[in-house]
Parts: sequence; structure tokens; C-alpha cells
Amino acid sequence: MKKLSLLLLMLTLTCTATFAQLTKEQIISEWTRAKAYTKAYLDAMPADGYTFKATPEVRSFAGQMLHLADDNYFFLSMVSGKPSPLAKGVSLEKTTEQNKEATTKAVLDSYDYAIGALQGMNEAQFAEELALGKLKSTRGLLLAKAFEHQTHHRGQATVYLRLKGVTPPQEMLF
Repeated sequence: MKKLSLLLLMLTLTCTATFAQLTKEQIISEWTRAKAYTKAYLDAMPADGYTFKATPEVRSFAGQMLHLADDNYFFLSMVSGKPSPLAKGVSLEKTTEQNKEATTKAVLDSYDYAIGALQGMNEAQFAEELALGKLKSTRGLLLAKAFEHQTHHRGQATVYLRLKGVTPPQEMLF
């Protein structure tokens, strides 16, 4: 088990370091691809599946996607310094109607904000250090964590689609 944990840690660090070394244009391209991939998930779920929960203790499908959107705003505002359009303490997951139309709009708007925030940055900013309490990170590393986060929740949404009898979208690596 220790070997597996070490292997996963090394893989995560390698992927994170690689993402942090991409050019600005490549990063924008990756976030644009992620938006299209997430939209494919939003489109795949039938309207009656947005309030579906895999188990009573977990978020609904819409909740997963709105949480993803909340953190797109959170992470990208920290990385870019561009103020989030969400008021402090406001959560899309708690305030957006959990239906297909409202959820899709909220999630895609979060990607538009993220991509716009990235477009407003310059290459040198990705290497700048940020202090987040006791944690110190570069903007690029924090951006990689943001990308990892949205990928994680899109992956969780795969289970929701399968449980509703829907085949998830094909992976969009490029």
C-alpha cells in the first residue's frame, strides 16, 4: 500500500509540474478543451438527472457541477488576481436552481471567467509565488491544482451518468 501511495504521489507531482510549465497559450487551450469536455457531460445528463444523487450522502449531479464552477471562480481569482463575479460567501451550489438549464449556464460561465482571467495574465505571472496562510505556492502550481480539481469532479460525474444509464462522453485529450 505504501508503494502504491508513493507512486500516486510521484505521478501527481510530475503531472502538476508539467502542467505548471505550459505556455500561456497552451494553458488557455487546455481550459478551453476542459470547458468543451465538461459541456459534453452537462449535455449527456438528461434533465431529470440533475437532482440525482448516487447515494443520499453525496452531492447531486448538479451539485457536483456547481461545486466545480464555484472552485473555478475561487482558484482562478487567486491565480489571476481578477476579482470573482461571485460575492464573497456566495456559492453557486447553494444558490443556483439545480436544473439542466441553470446549471449548464452557471458552469459554462465559470469556464468563461477562468479563460478570461488566464488571457489577462502574462507568462511571468505563472512563476510568481503566492502565500496562502502557511502554504506557499506559485500561481502556475495553484492553477494546476484548479485543473486537477475540475477534472476530479467531472470524473465523479461519470458515475452519475452510468447510474442513469447514460454512456459518458468520449475522453477529449486533444
